[in-house]
Amino acid sequence: MRTLSAFKGVSPVKGALTAAACAMALLPAGAAQADATAPAPTEARAGAATATAGAPESAPAADEAGMSADRSAMAAHMCSDAYQIGSTGYIKRKGYTIGSVKQFYSPRCNRNYGYLYVWKSFRDHHRKYATNVGVYDFHAKKLVGLRIWRHTSAASFWSYPADTVRHCTAARGAVTVPGESKNYAYSSKRC
Repeated sequence: MRTLSAFKGVSPVKGALTAAACAMALLPAGAAQADATAPAPTEARAGAATATAGAPESAPAADEAGMSADRSAMAAHMCSDAYQIGSTGYIKRKGYTIGSVKQFYSPRCNRNYGYLYVWKSFRDHHRKYATNVGVYDFHAKKLVGLRIWRHTSAASFWSYPADTVRHCTAARGAVTVPGESKNYAYSSKRC
């Protein structure tokens, strides 16, 4: 396998992810809007899922490693050393799991991130939907780093960096089908 001079000494997987991330930087990022109004995890309504066991049915290989080299991660100024903390939460809709929510922590940047992956089985039946992802700060009692997408068909979504490492937090992700109520879930609470 040929390697580019910029990737010498880097594993082929990391090199491929870096190349993909650079290529994605040329694409326009999704629209983002700040809106920190959301109920706390303890106020979650009946249809909302909480952290449970199970694995995403078809998450991309990059997500299995913990980081997705997509434009959402780049637009969110994702730090490359971030890793998952706590357990994954699963978003349910009409009894089916439609998404996964994870919280990540970057020691180098000292920030938390929320991550949402919308499952392929849901995307196959819904061409457009709205999503948002952020980090719920239990001290401030609000979502931090919130990013919102409307009328999207993408699979992976990252919040902005949240300066919440000194507080108890959980990632929160939501998926909304036009004309329906919001379906959301939280990852486990981390202190």
